Amino acid sequence: MASTVWKGHLTFGLISIPVRLTTAARSERISFNQLHKECHTRVKQPLFCPTHNRIIERSEVVKGYEYEKDQYVLFTEEELDKIEPPSAKVAEILEFVKLGEVDPIYFDASYFLSPDEGGAKAYQLLMSAMQESGYAAIAKLTMHQREHIVVVRPSNKGMMLHTMFYSNEIRAAESSSADKVEIKDQEKKLAQQLIENLAVPFAPQKYHDTYQDNVRALIAAKLKGQEVTEVAQPHMAPVIDLMEALKKSLAERQAPAKKPPVRAVEPAAAAGPVAVPKKGKKAAG
Repeated sequence: MASTVWKGHLTFGLISIPVRLTTAARSERISFNQLHKECHTRVKQPLFCPTHNRIIERSEVVKGYEYEKDQYVLFTEEELDKIEPPSAKVAEILEFVKLGEVDPIYFDASYFLSPDEGGAKAYQLLMSAMQESGYAAIAKLTMHQREHIVVVRPSNKGMMLHTMFYSNEIRAAESSSADKVEIKDQEKKLAQQLIENLAVPFAPQKYHDTYQDNVRALIAAKLKGQEVTEVAQPHMAPVIDLMEALKKSLAERQAPAKKPPVRAVEPAAAAGPVAVPKKGKKAAG
């Protein structure tokens, strides 16, 4: 069961709903350890004070804000806790908006918003009303020493909460000359045909991280002492004739599917776990 990252109340007018947040998604990737090249021992990054020229303990570390060059004002965790706004415990719904009006560029992290003890009926009432009206809620919520603007929306998994970036955190796009380019009707028609040809219902489960697959295969190959073949990279030739490129793209989509390329190395699942002893130590025999 996912751990709770925030617990409090979601308020809707005079209605207060006890709720909790759990993480809805997390990045999964293979992580590497940093080792000393000579002995294969994991290296540590100690906290070092250049003034005292010594390594210090975690308990000796405090938080500080640099207000002038090398001048700091210090803070304790207790002081930071004292200035938490009401949204640290109560997420008040400020307004309702159509979800389609919210540009996805504002979305940051996603969470499951679940009813806590005694909140099931009010939670279900709010979710049902939002589903039928087509509105999403905008609220404020403080966690991890930051007040977030959030959007709450109904889904088939219950209610979802997404933290969002503030408008001042969104970077301006670089200037583009795309609006100065003339597009022919036939080019637009072929592009729309290609889009329709590629259009399918969204099925996220069919996508996977090829690079992470290759890393697993690389690990398996290294454990077996195998050489790894470099993955061929596509050659992207500049498009000279846009119409011709569109026609060829449509023709390729209508042609029979090609056989998938042969993997450069065996999949990682084929190799069992192998212990690599540190240098200078004998493996158990």
